[in-house]
Amino acid sequence: MEEKLRILLCEDDENLGTLTREYLEDKGFKAELYADGEAGYKAFLKGKYDICLLDVMMPKKDGYQLAQEIRAVNSDVPIIFLTAKALKEDILEGFKIGADDYITKPFSMEELVMRIEAILRRVKGKKGKEVTVYKIGKFTFDTQRQVLFTDDRSENLTTKESELLSLLCAHLNEILERNFALKTIWIDDNYFNARSMDVYITKLRKKLKEDPSIEIINIHGKGYKLIAPEVDTEEK
Repeated sequence: MEEKLRILLCEDDENLGTLTREYLEDKGFKAELYADGEAGYKAFLKGKYDICLLDVMMPKKDGYQLAQEIRAVNSDVPIIFLTAKALKEDILEGFKIGADDYITKPFSMEELVMRIEAILRRVKGKKGKEVTVYKIGKFTFDTQRQVLFTDDRSENLTTKESELLSLLCAHLNEILERNFALKTIWIDDNYFNARSMDVYITKLRKKLKEDPSIEIINIHGKGYKLIAPEVDTEEK
């Protein structure tokens, strides 16, 4: 029998938290509910979770702080913010921390499950891609381990950073169309996701700046282009 996917659910609204947990369990997930960020963090350190659903406004430790602490120990686990705030700044702040998605309250349970399943499909699909290693200038990028390394150092990438860099490598010295990247990685090409992608492009530029022969340029009205002298790939 297939093991149930485990969800860490942190929500201080008791009614919403209980309702969400019960709905997720009805849909075949194993969901654990915690009422504040501190309890959620302790649970995360002890358990193994496939995805985290974090309320932004929580006592003891808010969702942003909790997400940063989770990211410090695990750069891959997908994170969805549950937020009552629909302000662009708050949503962009969540993406900067490394969130995979957000859903604004009040939300429909069906939509929440669709978002969870879309993210888990992407994570599973990423593991199954045939090209596993790209060589970009002085860097080697291992897509499965989500690590970017040179001869003297290595850096773990978040799931989003890794997915975006994989697409850029697959379109090396060609235009990666903005809408294609958004729909492939974020599912939806809306304003917030487009701004989020800009944040991740900036992060990747910083990580690659050590090699001056590599550049990610904006192609106005179209998308991005990763320029590098060569990319070799290794397949499994």
